[in-house]
Amino acid sequence: MPDLLPLLGSALILGLLGGGHCLGMCGGLMGALTLAIPPEQRGRRLRLLLAYNLGRILSYACAGLLLGLAGWAVASSPAALALRVVAALLLIAMGLYLAGWWSGLTRIETLGRGLWRHIQPVASRLLPVSSVPRALLLGALWGWLPCGLVYSTLLWAASQGNAGYSAALMLAFGVGTWPVLLATGLAAERVNILLKRRSVRVAGGVLVMLFGIWTMPGPHQHWLMGH
Repeated sequence: MPDLLPLLGSALILGLLGGGHCLGMCGGLMGALTLAIPPEQRGRRLRLLLAYNLGRILSYACAGLLLGLAGWAVASSPAALALRVVAALLLIAMGLYLAGWWSGLTRIETLGRGLWRHIQPVASRLLPVSSVPRALLLGALWGWLPCGLVYSTLLWAASQGNAGYSAALMLAFGVGTWPVLLATGLAAERVNILLKRRSVRVAGGVLVMLFGIWTMPGPHQHWLMGH
């Protein structure tokens, strides 16, 4: 079983550097949540934003647990090697996406459009958000929005062959997306500016690609572990 800490670090980086994509997908909803609350009620606005994002990342963890059970079922079968190769290729694809070198990753978003057609009407009825439980439920539903970055991370997490690991990795990925989506204060704005720097995105993308190469089954893993 792979060490969990480097996996969690990789999942956190994926979420952090993918925050720009998340802002494009969920930025409109975040704006609707904040504009519906008077500026003088900043404390209430922050509570609703926190509740929404908590619901969102909990849905990621739930999806990780469910798909991780499928990954666990094949972990001891011949299909495990193929699953590992797919996971490595997805990591490399995510690295290319984060570095801005290839955007083909977003094509897999079509996989979830059928499910989203049933969820979206329910989520829309929760607007405008007037309470923390309502924001939490909206976030939990919005977490199933078709997203290539989320789907790829989910398949990679499930390939670890452990449902608990898969849920933890998706939770870490969700936490990584928080700084950009919670850009309500000066510190968060600085993080957002930092993440938009070309050098930071390229460095993060290369790091994720290297981790993908390490994930690929082969003799290079034994050499790397030895060093």
